[in-house]
Amino acid sequence: MSKPKIGITIGDINGIGPEVIIKTLSNKKILDQCTPIIYGSSKVMSYYKNIFKDYNFNFSTTASAEKVAHNKVSVLNCWEDEVEIKVGHATRDGGKCAYIAMDRATQDCMAGHIDAVLTAPINKQAMKMANFPHVGHTEYLTETTKSDGSLMMMVSDYLKVALVTNHLPVNEVSESISKKKILKKIKTLNKTLIEDFGLEKPIIAVLGLNPHAGDEGVIGKEDEETIKPAIAEAKRQDILATGPHPADGFFGSSQFKKVDAILAMYHDQGLVAFKALSFGSGVNYTGGLSIIRTSPDHGTAYDIVAKDQANPGSFRSALYLAIDACRQRKQYHEDRANPVKKVDLKEKRRDKKRK
Repeated sequence: MSKPKIGITIGDINGIGPEVIIKTLSNKKILDQCTPIIYGSSKVMSYYKNIFKDYNFNFSTTASAEKVAHNKVSVLNCWEDEVEIKVGHATRDGGKCAYIAMDRATQDCMAGHIDAVLTAPINKQAMKMANFPHVGHTEYLTETTKSDGSLMMMVSDYLKVALVTNHLPVNEVSESISKKKILKKIKTLNKTLIEDFGLEKPIIAVLGLNPHAGDEGVIGKEDEETIKPAIAEAKRQDILATGPHPADGFFGSSQFKKVDAILAMYHDQGLVAFKALSFGSGVNYTGGLSIIRTSPDHGTAYDIVAKDQANPGSFRSALYLAIDACRQRKQYHEDRANPVKKVDLKEKRRDKKRK
């Protein structure tokens, strides 16, 4: 796979998605690495192109992801209706267009017309106004791809943090975790690190839920009764899992540098540390899916839309990770497509004697 096709969803048309897309794809060297297809609207992209005239951004339109020029940026028009752009505001049109683009790209990826999906930011309020029936991208993709669970991961050059629970109120976290669920997340993380990141025997650190990882049951029972048994079972299944580790000390003492990935129990436990260490270059990666999906680690940033202040660093990193993951997963499956059969030499000798 020399040049994978990367489907880029436009995200919220009133947010910074179009801006970071333009800034990223203005670098023509990217066309040497992939074929970018923007799922959205040529009219919307032209609107923002006129705002950011200083960037060398050009595109052609296409009706199908199967028929695109491999040396150009293409825009696939996902809707016919006129939509109102209200820069920096949550609107029903903004949510509706983001939903349409996301669904079209996902369906194309599932059908094999593109190799990965990179989603520009959406706004939860706008999505709710458009009757989007999911909490966010991750939940939508899990259901749409009919995946047996998924894993929200944040990835940078030196840090990978995955979550047991995603967008959940803190007071619901304890009752939502179980040995079965944690074990499943550990196994999904292990599989993702091997297949999509090329780590042969990854080391996974599992964080505790309570302060000091429960202090052996003094500060809550979950660490002893739920998390530890899940880690023990993962080890029995030949996964290099450690913990539960107290989250504050684990990050504060730089232990995270000694492992390949970290599994946190809830959103802010893992992502506060991640964004403090990697904001602006981090990537949201969804593990456990039948398709490859990446996203930048920021939101729609309504307050800076169209002001030429949006940093494209995270979006650019998300694009390169999508390219790398495509190649890595393809290589993984090719390497195992025709395994050498194990030969029992003793049985072979006995067969010769019988003949």
